[in-house]
Amino acid sequence: MSDLSRRSWWRPLGHAEYLASSWFPGLTGVRALAAVAVVFFHYGGPVVDRLQGWIAVQLFFVLSGFLITTLALREEGRTGRISLRAFYLRRVFRIMPVYFLLLALTTLAVLLGGAYQSSRLADAMPYYLVFGNELVDYNTPYPTSWSLGVEEKFYLVWPALLVLTSFARGGKTALRLLLGSSAVLGVVLFALPLAPAHTWASLSVHYCALLIGCLLAMTLHHPRGFALVRPLTSPVVAAAIGCGFVVLQFSVGPLAKALGGHWQFVVPVYAVGSALMLVAVVSPGPVRNLLSSRPMTFVGDRSYALYLAQTGAAGVTGWLLPSGLAKAAATTGVALLFACALRRWVEQPAIAYGRKVLERRTPAGPRVEATADVKGISGGPSPRRRFHPS
Repeated sequence: MSDLSRRSWWRPLGHAEYLASSWFPGLTGVRALAAVAVVFFHYGGPVVDRLQGWIAVQLFFVLSGFLITTLALREEGRTGRISLRAFYLRRVFRIMPVYFLLLALTTLAVLLGGAYQSSRLADAMPYYLVFGNELVDYNTPYPTSWSLGVEEKFYLVWPALLVLTSFARGGKTALRLLLGSSAVLGVVLFALPLAPAHTWASLSVHYCALLIGCLLAMTLHHPRGFALVRPLTSPVVAAAIGCGFVVLQFSVGPLAKALGGHWQFVVPVYAVGSALMLVAVVSPGPVRNLLSSRPMTFVGDRSYALYLAQTGAAGVTGWLLPSGLAKAAATTGVALLFACALRRWVEQPAIAYGRKVLERRTPAGPRVEATADVKGISGGPSPRRRFHPS
């Protein structure tokens, strides 16, 4: 290895290079890993317990907060403002077509099976229609969708706060960091101790993960904040972070036991580790190269539909296979087939139509990680619930 190559392994990413990156392909690979980990948690049986795939959904929360905040800050830097109209239109055309189509197909299948009432889908339907999914604390045939309820409520509040703070004459970044960090501390200091006994407190833990992603985005966007994180962006350090995250993933079980067996206490720790992992993913080096490979991006681009379709896919594979690695792998494969069809005939046409709607009034501009909209994968209220995840 030449001296130049050795130096490049230690050279950290520059702030200008980071801001110039209009696409973070490794983040799509993160979505793939998290989606598959959740499926294996649901259907892999005891053999995959050590992986603790339920918590991978928190990685999606961190990623979601990071991406929507990065997109908003770059839009503000480019145009001088943040458009709530554009934000919500993108969310509507990205999330709702697949969500409501799968809800309709699930309802049809349950009705044909004569189990609409007994499956409790009828009880949950009022919540599912208004994205109150996380308030459904019992199993239904559309279980994994509850995570959308958490994210949709976050999307109602956080972008609006970014817009409100954009009118500040000075210290805009400091004000936003103060709001975000105060919310995280509020969850950790006041809600977290109550989480094992109160559902509302348990649900608030997920917003902590989303906010940690937002804080990371604001830190990387600001020159002074980026300078603090910059030593972590060299390929060597990024690779070490990636290895450390693997260790963290396999340490979730022992860590939960050490914290009294309560999954809620592990989430903030894992969310911080996920934020560090995202720093490694947006930095040059082997971590980004691995996660931006073609197989990873292929699955990651379809992770939203894959996640929502996993229950239906498990209904297909369940005829032949019991819980275990074979069923988890088969369920992932069938869900991926469903996701490919949904992406081609539902997701992409809906997103394209949404862009046309935006272009009627909004001038076109560069996008950040257009394929990294994060939807629908998140941890739930109780690791003992089959569909839960956190």
